[in-house]
Amino acid sequence: MIAAIQTPHVDWLALSPSLALLAASGLCLFVAALLPEWLRRAFAATIAFGGFAVAAGLAIAVFDHSPTAETLIADSMSRDRLAALTQLILAATGAVIVFVSWGERRRGGAAEYYALVTAAVAGMAFFVSAANLMTLFLGLEWFSLCLYVLVAIDTDRATSLEAGLKYVIVGGFGSAVLLFGSALVYGATGKLGFSEIAAANASSDAFLVAGLAMILAGLMFKISAAPFHMWTPDVYQGAPTSVTAFMSAATKTAAFVVLLRLVNTAFSSESDIWTIALAVIACISLAWGNLAALAQRDVKRLLAYSSISHAGFMLIAVETATSRGAEALLYYLVPYSAMSVGAFAVVAARERELAAPVTLESLAGFGWERPLYGSAMWLFMLGFAGFPLTGGLFGKFFVFSAAYDAGQWWLVLFGVAATMVSLAYYLNVVRWMYMRTAASTRLVAVGGAPPRDPALALSVGAAAVVTVGSFFIVQPILDVASDAVASLPF
Repeated sequence: MIAAIQTPHVDWLALSPSLALLAASGLCLFVAALLPEWLRRAFAATIAFGGFAVAAGLAIAVFDHSPTAETLIADSMSRDRLAALTQLILAATGAVIVFVSWGERRRGGAAEYYALVTAAVAGMAFFVSAANLMTLFLGLEWFSLCLYVLVAIDTDRATSLEAGLKYVIVGGFGSAVLLFGSALVYGATGKLGFSEIAAANASSDAFLVAGLAMILAGLMFKISAAPFHMWTPDVYQGAPTSVTAFMSAATKTAAFVVLLRLVNTAFSSESDIWTIALAVIACISLAWGNLAALAQRDVKRLLAYSSISHAGFMLIAVETATSRGAEALLYYLVPYSAMSVGAFAVVAARERELAAPVTLESLAGFGWERPLYGSAMWLFMLGFAGFPLTGGLFGKFFVFSAAYDAGQWWLVLFGVAATMVSLAYYLNVVRWMYMRTAASTRLVAVGGAPPRDPALALSVGAAAVVTVGSFFIVQPILDVASDAVASLPF
């Protein structure tokens, strides 16, 4: 008699956001194969937006039906509110990116582009719910492979191909480091699950410490923290601007949430080691990101170094190893994602008008010529700097408050000093937008008139609403973040 094969129970609701996005990605590929080229972009964009909307709704359902943390599918994944909230942020980011991408000039491949974006977010949604080292690595590679292709998708531009090559080399190296670190952790504990690693009580094992260091290094590549940031400026500058906007918000959101879950679940007994490491990396990121941004003339490179500095702020929140720090991180991700997507969307608007890379000089007079985009960019720069009436103010305040409560007052001082330095280049962008020179008294646009792009304007408006809205509805966001953080073992 043949024994029945025991299969794990599959919680389809927990997997539904990823599955919905995978279905949307598959439909976009059908569009690419079956429809004439002139119909592909509209159909694929509609399907992608619908997939993100459905995934957001399913993430809300998972959040509402996940009162406590639990693992599923042979303890390989987590079903909890932390993953659901992150999936909601990712789906919202992806939906806005659809509008940012609509007017981008691209010779063919429009449907494939949307298929890759939805597949990447599906991988990120899987990644943030990982509960063991194997699913963590699978999720990482899932969305990373999509990003490698997206960065190089403009095959007519040498800068896009160069950026894709740099990203795949450095990204592959980072993934290899993380995988080797996971192997060391498994060798030290004999376990793959996060909670099982914590229960193995192998804190004095040198292999465990070395594995932890390598896993952290691999994740630092993904969040663009210095000194693991070497790919960021070149890739952000060379990739299509819509892809840069997507990476700057979505990749950071997914990687930071996984970092938060991993260190507090699997390596809580080694907190005296990883807190010091993250504090040092945070300071290096703040210093390098802000000082290097001062010297930039290309706006995309400037925003790339800005993202490195913001990685430093978010690392301070993780470094506190407290529930308050975790809540600060989740709050920070909301306005930061909106400001990043919005700022790059404004860059895309100017880029499409001039058919050239956007420098500070090419922004001269932009605020007067394009009042909507100019005022929005002003708002995003003030938000990055942490000014009132933007969520960036409370984001930094909550991070500093969590660090101070944890006794890390020196990190607060470092963060405040970094913020003061950042004012120079953020306000410099605003200064250039409202300056007029002899060369900028008349807009030099492709075809003699600026292209109309209602979808891009809508994406900028949505980002601005979230940036300001997160300032006025602080408590509801914190309440949701508190519910999500309850999933972690603080």
